[in-house]
Amino acid sequence: MSVLGGKKILIGVTAGIAAYKSAWLVRGFIKAGAEVKVIMTPAAKDFVTPLTLATLSKNEVFSSFVNDDDTDNPTWNNHVELGLWADFFVIAPATANTMAKMSTGTCDNLLLATYLSAKCPVYFAPAMDLDMYRHRSTQETFEKLQSYGNIMIPAGHGELASGLEGQGRMAEPEDIVRFIEQHHLSQLPLRQKKILLTAGPTHEAIDPVRFIGNHSSGKMGYAIAERALALGAEVILISGPTHLAMHHSRLTIERVSSAQEMYEAAQLHFKEADILIAAAAVADYRPANTATQKIKKKSEALTLQLESTIDILATLGKQKQNQFLVGFALETENELEHAKAKLVRKNLDMIVLNSLKDKGAGFQTETNKITILHKDGEKINFDLKSKTEVASDILDEVIKKTDV
Repeated sequence: MSVLGGKKILIGVTAGIAAYKSAWLVRGFIKAGAEVKVIMTPAAKDFVTPLTLATLSKNEVFSSFVNDDDTDNPTWNNHVELGLWADFFVIAPATANTMAKMSTGTCDNLLLATYLSAKCPVYFAPAMDLDMYRHRSTQETFEKLQSYGNIMIPAGHGELASGLEGQGRMAEPEDIVRFIEQHHLSQLPLRQKKILLTAGPTHEAIDPVRFIGNHSSGKMGYAIAERALALGAEVILISGPTHLAMHHSRLTIERVSSAQEMYEAAQLHFKEADILIAAAAVADYRPANTATQKIKKKSEALTLQLESTIDILATLGKQKQNQFLVGFALETENELEHAKAKLVRKNLDMIVLNSLKDKGAGFQTETNKITILHKDGEKINFDLKSKTEVASDILDEVIKKTDV
């Protein structure tokens, strides 16, 4: 998935020959995982049909303030709602006429009214013939629109509809998508940061059939991974056994089973990490000897000799150089005391405490209730929230303390 995954993108199509490329632009954003809606100027419908763009976007295409197909019951297309809906507004192609109107605040169609109402970043991709592009008034329009905070996607050089060759050709749809991806990524707080994250349970084999484990689902760790990616980080996720799955261009998943395997994978990547978030529920003990064949039931009782697993977080805490370390503490009694002791003992920068006493917290739930403790003594209590929201709270605290 792209950094644009889950984003809401409004595409504005104006009346230029390059409007035919808007179909590929819609497809490009959909492929990146975005939700797309389209606004057309009335004249743009002479170049590409609303039906094409509606089919590709799977959303109604807007081009007028009023839908009056049913003359007895016309409906209003609310430009304010459209502007508030969008995370990004991309006007492509942007003709000289539309850009001139944008620069002066002219508002004579739905696209322009939405532009003036938009609260999100606005990108515009100029498309026109060479002499129009070079004209002093057009160049001044470019400067004026950018001074308002709009982001220009430069036109390319090539053969134009007039038969001339030069600058003015609208950027190719795949280049527009890539431009917006890179620009958005450059604004994110965890860009150029590498996060090493452990998630899920570990299974310590008794025999080829049975294991010692716990009830962790991995949902909290995966929610943190998803949020970290949305904030621009590169994520290496070391996942214990779980049914969960994720796909992203900046995500590497290593699937492991035992605590030893998780440690070895974490050790492999720790030096290159900027931040370690140890959200996995690692088994504290494992069988001292693992049977090579299934253990048959021969008596009413079975005695297993257990030995400690390696303490992954404490071991990495001793190796810490410039990494920011985040641990988790799931407690059932004396919660604060145990969490504070763990914070110090494992050389952590921050620990996330939750208690099985709190309804809705812990394993196999969609929610969590946490308290965050920092090594400087700061303590923050949070209400019960979805694990997606908890992931945001955790990473907000990481960002605050690492000054990224």
